[in-house]
Amino acid sequence: MKSIKDFNLKNKRVLMRCDFDVPLDEKGNILDDFRIKKAIPTIKYLIKKQAKIILMAHLDKPGGKKIKKFSLGPIQEKLLEYLDCSVTMANDCIGKKIEDWTYQMQAGEILLLENLRFHKQEEENNEKFAHKLANLADIYLNDAFATSHRKHASFIGIPRFLPSGIGLLFEQELKAFDKILKNPRRPLVIIIGGSKIESKIEPINEFLEKADFVLLAGEIANTVLQLKQSSLAQISVEKEIVDEVRTFELTNPKLKPPLDGVAALNNGVVKEIKLTTLKKQASVFDIGPETAKLFSDIIFKAKTIFWSGPLGKVEDERFINGTLNIAKAIIKSMAFSLVGGGDTVSFLRKHNLADKFSYVSTAGGAMLEYLSKGTLPAIEALKS
Repeated sequence: MKSIKDFNLKNKRVLMRCDFDVPLDEKGNILDDFRIKKAIPTIKYLIKKQAKIILMAHLDKPGGKKIKKFSLGPIQEKLLEYLDCSVTMANDCIGKKIEDWTYQMQAGEILLLENLRFHKQEEENNEKFAHKLANLADIYLNDAFATSHRKHASFIGIPRFLPSGIGLLFEQELKAFDKILKNPRRPLVIIIGGSKIESKIEPINEFLEKADFVLLAGEIANTVLQLKQSSLAQISVEKEIVDEVRTFELTNPKLKPPLDGVAALNNGVVKEIKLTTLKKQASVFDIGPETAKLFSDIIFKAKTIFWSGPLGKVEDERFINGTLNIAKAIIKSMAFSLVGGGDTVSFLRKHNLADKFSYVSTAGGAMLEYLSKGTLPAIEALKS
């Protein structure tokens, strides 16, 4: 698989797949520009090498329709803040007019294409659509590791038609994950929280083989506790997910679910509670102090730590302590620490803790898939 450094980029039209899928408020303002900032070094490298730079990305899920609120206009404005040059934006991502435009570009110029997902063919991995995108460039670069688990045209299709490689950010991500996958310093501690249980079952099974400890919180922990016949059995979980979680070795001493939690009772009272005494009228939204101590004691002995997913409902200030305490424990541990996932990263950035971790990934689902399988669909496309 080639790197950006393997190409002669001077005066070449370079089509770069970026991950600019950032959160917006109701007025279209960017709430967190972390992913945009992480793409800047690769863009600056292309400018330095006098390439003609064509950037493409998606935003949210417009469902193949041109919806104004999902336009990349706010992305263009943010890029202008970080780059000491102009960034022109096209009103589409394919077409003869845009193709002619790319031939007229000067070295160092930047063209931002409109949202790829305004065309349903992007998510369908349509070959003709991929070919139209490829017509815009001489070289294709994938710098969107965070979305490279998607089998879409801009990831899978374009490498069939152009010399292809990865950007600086993609390369950086792979090097960081290699410290987890390839002979990690031990003990290796994995921390999994948050929601989206279905994307975490296979990785957790892999982690139970590779790691020294797997610490669980959030929805996945609730499901494990349910299967351990705790009093959490009333939690509603899809049968298919429960069946998949049954594949875990639930008695494995490496697997550490919570011991206690912070519950919200039906009367609105927030209370620390032992999970063995949890009543049906209570809902747990954070790990409790006993769990935080257990997890912290394990973390302090770790040499390598991977963390994905908040340990509580961090959008509510009443339930942030567990996640905050574990973040501080990881920082204090001095282990190599890799953290990822949109909610986790946003939380750390909000509390000015992100820069205290060894590496903060732009990825969420792609990160878990890469760690469990050792590859991603876009990586395989680049290799072939």
